[in-house]
Amino acid sequence: MDLNFSVLLFSAVSFIFYGISSFFSRRMLTEYARWGYKDQRIILGCLQLLGGIGLLIGIINPVLLTVASFLLTFMMITAVFVRIKIKDNIIQMSPAIFYTVLNLIIMYNSLV
Repeated sequence: MDLNFSVLLFSAVSFIFYGISSFFSRRMLTEYARWGYKDQRIILGCLQLLGGIGLLIGIINPVLLTVASFLLTFMMITAVFVRIKIKDNIIQMSPAIFYTVLNLIIMYNSLV
């Protein structure tokens, strides 16, 4: 299996999982409240879910892959800034940083 495809699949499945978790998980409800986005939990979960699905569809539609990976990169950059704002430590920020880089790589690879 190609490394780029593996990275794309990992990111897509992760965002789909976290999007669905945003709807049902008590832990995620607590996290959204801690981040200050309790009222936006459902819309953000939908965006994560759509982003993950967009990455999967992007396997056959390169334009959608570029758009979805760009938007997920932007979402994760925002998440990093939210975590800085609430004074999370680097360990707590690491998933947001990781997914920023991951989706930036996907976006870059979709353009070359």
